Amino acid sequence: MNTQFVASQSVEIAVPEQPVPIQHYLRQPQRLVYAIADHNRIKQLSQECFRLEMRPLNFMSLNFQPAVDLKVWADSEGIVHLTSVGCQIRGLEYINQRFALHLNGKLYPYQYKGITLLRGRADLKVNVDIPLPFSLTPKPILETTGNGLLKSVLVRIKQKLMHQLLLDYRQWASSDTKSRIQTQVQNLSHAKS
Repeated sequence: MNTQFVASQSVEIAVPEQPVPIQHYLRQPQRLVYAIADHNRIKQLSQECFRLEMRPLNFMSLNFQPAVDLKVWADSEGIVHLTSVGCQIRGLEYINQRFALHLNGKLYPYQYKGITLLRGRADLKVNVDIPLPFSLTPKPILETTGNGLLKSVLVRIKQKLMHQLLLDYRQWASSDTKSRIQTQVQNLSHAKS
């Protein structure tokens, strides 16, 4: 039985002021990937593409581990886009051959009453052919369970993003400021020579 599960999650984060605006940080969109997952679960495939090994999941007593290939890029308006370009289900070959995952996300800064905020949204959709005996489960129960699982995945990603992104941004802005000051000091000392 082919079944579709869906979940969406929005986020709005107040960005503490730093010496370098967050718009500059977001020009390196790959940093977003490292903010949503542990570094040891990410493999960079190309400049814009990453493989994310998710934590093992359990769905109706089936244990499996998704590995999702994500493409991330920033457009000319400063919006960071995240989209899935591939997925494998490890541990369940039957499901892997009958599974499709679609993730689309956006994150962008905006100003509100003098405060910089990051606003984002992620939409996750999974199509899967449920095997017997699980396909005998009433469809509303399957959908509620599957939608709940997807929602929990997005909530976990949101929580990690809200904490890790601001932490990484603060460290990045502080190190960027230090390197600019060092460069200015070096330029002044060369000018005096």
